Amino acid sequence: MLKIKLVKSLAGCKKPQVLTAYSLGLRRVGMTAQQPDNAATRGKIAKISHLVQVNN
Repeated sequence: MLKIKLVKSLAGCKKPQVLTAYSLGLRRVGMTAQQPDNAATRGKIAKISHLVQVNN
C-alpha cells in the first residue's frame, strides 16, 4: 500500500489533474489516502507528482 498526501492546492490546476487527485481520494490540501501499489496508481501519481508526496 502507498500512502499519498496532497501537499499543494488543486486551485489553478487543469481539470484532468483535479479529477486524478479526486480518483486517488484527495480533495483538500493535507489529506492523505492509502492506495494499492500497482501500475494504475503509479500512473495517477506520475500525472500529479508535483502536487503529492508518496510514502510506502
